[in-house]
Amino acid sequence: MEAPDDYFARQLPGMSSNPMMSPVDNPISRVSSLHNPPPELVREALLAQHERWAGTPYRLGGTSRRGIDCSALVQNVFSETFRLELPRSTGEQVQQGTPIARDELQVGDLVFFRPPGRYDHVGIYVGDGYFLHASTSQGVIISELDNSYWQRYYWQARRTLEPTTLALRITEPDQG
Repeated sequence: MEAPDDYFARQLPGMSSNPMMSPVDNPISRVSSLHNPPPELVREALLAQHERWAGTPYRLGGTSRRGIDCSALVQNVFSETFRLELPRSTGEQVQQGTPIARDELQVGDLVFFRPPGRYDHVGIYVGDGYFLHASTSQGVIISELDNSYWQRYYWQARRTLEPTTLALRITEPDQG
């Protein structure tokens, strides 16, 4: 059974003003109506993960609140927040997604560094020039990308998924 041609042009019953029925229930419109565009939802989810992990010390090979390394933090955050499974090591994570220029960074992008020593470093861009990571000296923190140290050792950035896609994949904390 098809709807009559004028179905979507009809006034809603019992409404005194002039609202019309909508042909589509669009969840993206609902997000926009909350004045919470997808990148902001991703940022809020990442900042919530920072609160959850803040104070966790750095431990090479660590994967828990007792101690975690940079790639395990990224792996955990992406799994818990966006239901996206990333590989365990920085060397494998740097092969995920597509490379992007530093001036094209968006919330949720992975940022990679090559500091002195044996290991590369990874974090998650949270916007406004900041990234979330597990620092070897301070544990899980948010650092400024333009800090002279991070600026000196910046290597590359990669986008696993577009921020709008990440926003659609955000899981509620109560879901496990």
